[in-house]
Amino acid sequence: MKLGDQARLKIDKYLVDAGGEMTLSAGPLLFDGQPHHASVRILSPFAMIAVRGTRFFAGPSNGRFGVFVARGSVTVAAARQQVTLRVGEGTDIVSPGAPPTPVSDGRPNASARHSRASAECFQATGLKPEKTSRQPIGRFSRCCKQLCSERPRGSPMGRVRRAWQQHRPVAAGLMTLAVLLLATILLPKAVSDALRDSAFDLVLAGDQSLRRPVASGLKVLVVDVDRSSIDASGPWPWPRETMARLVQAVAGGRPAAIAIDVLFAEPDDRSPAALARRLGSMTGHAEISALADSLPDGDKLLAQAASSVPTAFGFVLDPDRDGGLPAAPIVSRGALPFDDLWQAKGAIGPTPTLAAAARGLGALSLPGSADGAIRQVPVFVAVGRALMPSLAAEAVRLAFGASNYLIENEPPTLVVGSRRVALPRDGLLRLAPRSPSHRAVRTLSAIDVIEGRADRDRLKDALVLLGGSAPELNGLRKTPGDPLTPSVQIQADAVEQMVADRVPSALTAASIAQPLTILVIGALAVLLGGALPPASGSTILGCTIALLWIAAIAVSVFADRLADPLTPSIAAAAVFAVTASTAYSVTRRREALVHHRLEQHLAPAVVRRIIEQPNLVKLSGERREVTSLFTDIESFTATMHRAGPEELVTTLDEYFEGVADIVIRHGGMIDKIVGDGVHALFNAPLDLEDHPRRAIECAIAVQEWSEGFRRRGPAAAIGLGRTRIGIETGAAIVGDVGIQSKLDYTAHGDSVNMAARLQASNKEIGSAICVGPGAAARCGAPLLRPLGRLAIRGREESIAVFEPWPADAPPAWREAYLTAYAMLDRDAAKGATLLQELIAERPADLALRGLAERLLPPSGANIPDQQR
Repeated sequence: MKLGDQARLKIDKYLVDAGGEMTLSAGPLLFDGQPHHASVRILSPFAMIAVRGTRFFAGPSNGRFGVFVARGSVTVAAARQQVTLRVGEGTDIVSPGAPPTPVSDGRPNASARHSRASAECFQATGLKPEKTSRQPIGRFSRCCKQLCSERPRGSPMGRVRRAWQQHRPVAAGLMTLAVLLLATILLPKAVSDALRDSAFDLVLAGDQSLRRPVASGLKVLVVDVDRSSIDASGPWPWPRETMARLVQAVAGGRPAAIAIDVLFAEPDDRSPAALARRLGSMTGHAEISALADSLPDGDKLLAQAASSVPTAFGFVLDPDRDGGLPAAPIVSRGALPFDDLWQAKGAIGPTPTLAAAARGLGALSLPGSADGAIRQVPVFVAVGRALMPSLAAEAVRLAFGASNYLIENEPPTLVVGSRRVALPRDGLLRLAPRSPSHRAVRTLSAIDVIEGRADRDRLKDALVLLGGSAPELNGLRKTPGDPLTPSVQIQADAVEQMVADRVPSALTAASIAQPLTILVIGALAVLLGGALPPASGSTILGCTIALLWIAAIAVSVFADRLADPLTPSIAAAAVFAVTASTAYSVTRRREALVHHRLEQHLAPAVVRRIIEQPNLVKLSGERREVTSLFTDIESFTATMHRAGPEELVTTLDEYFEGVADIVIRHGGMIDKIVGDGVHALFNAPLDLEDHPRRAIECAIAVQEWSEGFRRRGPAAAIGLGRTRIGIETGAAIVGDVGIQSKLDYTAHGDSVNMAARLQASNKEIGSAICVGPGAAARCGAPLLRPLGRLAIRGREESIAVFEPWPADAPPAWREAYLTAYAMLDRDAAKGATLLQELIAERPADLALRGLAERLLPPSGANIPDQQR
């Protein structure tokens, strides 16, 4: 079989693109893909083809098959003959060796041929057709579904697409997780260091809030050249004589050691001796320069004061100067354990006079992080090829009276006197945050020390660091907790940590632990975002992230090891956000689809109530009073034989659309559409006030609309019959009924069955709308007229039936009708006479004729036959 341009075959729900060549043997024509110029062999006991736009045609396994064209063209070849079929044409092949026989699907014999083929279809497959024979379209559709449900459906790409749609949130979350993992590995070092530093800041802050103060064997004090000291002693820089007075005042308190966080790189030029030397040099008089030896010299005074107590002066690293510092007393046991030591080509130290008086020299330089904040203080630095201590390290050595440093390799340890301090491999000590109150307690104002107002007992045996918080000293540095932290306070923090042997450092296996943590918590975020509502998922994920932070802080408190919980937290939040937002969008799309589908069954206002208050709906099953409405099209079987498939399907689509719209507008719910009939429920799934009246008004509207619909367009062309309706009110069991994979919200009960039988009774009594006694009792005489009693199948007793009053019946005629009907119980003959008079007034009233026919002898009235 070859398909012409733009022609497409439809096999149940699957379309085969034009251009394929197919060898038909036996079996349903099913494809996993869209073949182009490929031969497909059919291996099944049943052959069936349906062209797009049709829903029927089948052939048994003896080789006969058929095609009817609804779009494009189809070329069928058999017995060395071929026929090109156009729209509306078809062919039967009687046997594999017989030539094709063109037929038209629009003629009556085509319908008969379809019926014969359908019978052979069910006989060959063993499938049982539905009991009704009124709608072969539904029968063949059912046949197709049963066959196709036994085989894998859809192409591999289609299955992948459906799987992606079903698991889109999880897939989106996993993709986000993979991207974040890759980004974590490939991030520039500056970015990853900034994230890690921020995480360590938070962890150390949590650590510090939980850690109890531990008494140290060494008291640390800071003598601060603050604003009040500058105001009292003059602007900075102070003369060396003033600095000497300050050092001498501190030394008078007998501290263990002094460390000065001020660089004295240039000789004193403000003392009398300095002025004499400068004047002699300018004038060329040597005798004036010689006077300097007898005049006060600031450098000598400061050196003399510093020599009275172990004092360390500072130096700064200089990348442009070579060497220039005396070697430090450092001894190592084994190779030095440093991996990436901070180094510079040279350094700038104190003047020779002060360097000679000093017991130690320490680095004042502080390294900044990527954001410029000071988070680390060097323990050792490299100046050229020489290893030099920091000011904090020198202060500790002098305070403990150690003559040198001992550096051990494994594990890296610094031994200073009796103290052992863990040594970072990069030589940088990570600082723990200190509260402003702690720094205030250990700080004395420089002017108070100079003038003797400070408590001298606090200085005894203390390690005193001398520096300044006044901006003029240029010693303010940015730290994570304070953008204006005096560098002397930073050095004091480092000293306290070294004395307490507290050296926070990153986990050794951080390069493995962090990606693994991101993977685990990211996978959890995907699971939570895809499986739980956003509130529940975010709560559980938040608790998990909190536990991660608690674990990181605990590791810091108990092991002084730093883990980064920030990056995994950000990754988990991002993955959860993507997964949850994708799930939300999918859910919103599904809700919109469900909303649309519900609106096809229920009124929009009812749908909104259900969405806003889902607990109003009970789907598990409940007993409630409902009004059932059944519709049916008169003489549909004959209409089906007259109409072509395209016209019939198009007309039915428009008909059902109109009926469903009217039902929904009156507050009803479309339960199901079976064949040519509609089943609707009122007062389900939600309560509907005055539902019997609404159902009857709905039936009147449907009947009026359908009469106009069947007299125009395609409906008139195929001779669509009138719509007949049955209505009854009563208790029923409503809820989801079916199998696990397919549930149907419907109603079961006597009133539902009664409504269906009342609809069928319209044929007998000549009415268009037949209302049962349950519904009629809730509406009353103004809306309905009685049509007598009727024997209903399944009921031992006859029941009273009713019909809405004809819209054009005047009040006087209605009163006369009720009088005649009431007379039937008292005087049947007189009542019959009155009915005949009413029929004469309204000869087109078929229900009235039907009533008279049931009450009078057959000769009493000329009742025309009613066609189905």
